[in-house]
Amino acid sequence: MPRPRLSSALVALPLVAIFVATACGGSVSSRASGNGPQPFVLRLGYLANLTHAGAMIDLDRGFLEASLPRGTKVTTQVFNAGPEEVEAILGGALDAAFMGPSAVVNGYVKSHAMVVVSGATLGGAGLVVRPGLDIRSPADLRGRTVATPELGNTQDVALRAYLADHGLHTDPQGGGDVHVVPTANATALSLLEQGKIDGAWVPEPWLSRMVIEAHARLVVDEASLWPQGRFATTELVVTRKLLTERPEVVKGLIRSNLETVDWMNQHPDEARSEAGAVLARLTKSMLSGAVLDSAWARLTFTVDPLGSSFQKEAADARRVGLLKATDLGGIFDLRPLNAVLKAAGRPPVSAAGLGPA
Repeated sequence: MPRPRLSSALVALPLVAIFVATACGGSVSSRASGNGPQPFVLRLGYLANLTHAGAMIDLDRGFLEASLPRGTKVTTQVFNAGPEEVEAILGGALDAAFMGPSAVVNGYVKSHAMVVVSGATLGGAGLVVRPGLDIRSPADLRGRTVATPELGNTQDVALRAYLADHGLHTDPQGGGDVHVVPTANATALSLLEQGKIDGAWVPEPWLSRMVIEAHARLVVDEASLWPQGRFATTELVVTRKLLTERPEVVKGLIRSNLETVDWMNQHPDEARSEAGAVLARLTKSMLSGAVLDSAWARLTFTVDPLGSSFQKEAADARRVGLLKATDLGGIFDLRPLNAVLKAAGRPPVSAAGLGPA
């Protein structure tokens, strides 16, 4: 007998952004009435995931504000998944954000108003299934219900492309051979524990939480699907308006991101603990040492955006029906990053022909 479909309440869960600052702040052109220009307020978005550990540590240690031009203020907003950040950027509510590559691609195709200026994190995602479920091949997923963080986000596209590679059809409405349901990560963990979904393709720390806390079984580590196991999960993007009108702010963002990545790689144990502490403050839930260790082992922190992978990201999104166009010319502008790297005596990174470097 076929499994019942999830109710529409689970398929279309509300995704509400959490404000962690008092306000979004002013726009690039904000002015104080009669008192000259206001201090510029940089509005930055990121996710409460360990794949965004760089953003969390950058802010926690004060690297960002120290790197920005004097008088620049920062406000932050935390999201569940990248497509929400894209809407915030395109709606004029954010100046910059850390987000996954599929969300970047989708946002860039909608509007060339955003551009990748640096990488942040590689790795840390995969497919788990609930305990006791006998999944020995992709074909065994037929008729099953699998959660992803949001329609069109990086893990959503990865799951759909994986299924398509094995002859399984999905559609954006949750139909097809496998029912893919966009679900907030915390809710997906609860549903998996209750046996109300069969699996989930999620980023860290949710992947490790599902394995360790919900006793789920890891079926696909996404690293196994990419050359040398390297795939991007987080990029730093800014609006073109910010890049054009406030280039020193963008350079400050990039400098602090590089400083953070260097510090994390030089102090991995301290970085892991600090990321866990910040995440606990954001989510009101402390990760166990086992979860934190498991998740951290799957992550690599680097400013290289892995530009060579973007064409595949776009092609995957198109073939699963989530993207109509795949022209990514100009999606990168790595000139500020490579200028910062050159000043630090580092080699440049490549835009893979998808923009100036």
